[in-house]
Amino acid sequence: MDKFRTQLVVLSAPSGAGKTTIARALIQRNKEMTISVSATTRPKRPQEKEGRDYHFLSIGEFKSNIRRHNFIEYEEVHGDLYGTLKNEVQKILDEQRIAVFDIDVKGALSIKKLYPQAILIFIKPPSLSELKKRLKRRKSESEEAITKRLQRIEFEYAQADKFDHILINDDLNHAVQQIEKLILK
Repeated sequence: MDKFRTQLVVLSAPSGAGKTTIARALIQRNKEMTISVSATTRPKRPQEKEGRDYHFLSIGEFKSNIRRHNFIEYEEVHGDLYGTLKNEVQKILDEQRIAVFDIDVKGALSIKKLYPQAILIFIKPPSLSELKKRLKRRKSESEEAITKRLQRIEFEYAQADKFDHILINDDLNHAVQQIEKLILK
């Protein structure tokens, strides 16, 4: 971890911009990094695994964690609840590892308030038409769900100037290398 200047790297982007793919590539290339696994109430997609992709919680379980103040941040996004569990982050920090967050813009800004040393990176797709293609290519959501995700883009883009860095993801390897450069000492 000595070569990196932070223990918290926060990636945010509109759905389909590639933040999860970038986060996974970062941890594959850097043994010091690990993904902070978020909790969600949304249904699990076929390829996803509990504890690797998300902690899948019922609405009751999620709300119980809210009441017990177990979240660093949480938000409703696209009709589902998402949040970062305190114990998940503390475990990573205790292990002296770098936590890579793959979360929405509101959650990213909440983390920055609690951890000012966190580096926030907003990832944009090369274009809106490319973003739409990526969402459709995933084949994991209905047209209605895709439309709902696209309706949030204007709000997300308006938050980008509050981030430490903005990166266009037009090439995965280049994007990962750029992020590594941003977080090196």
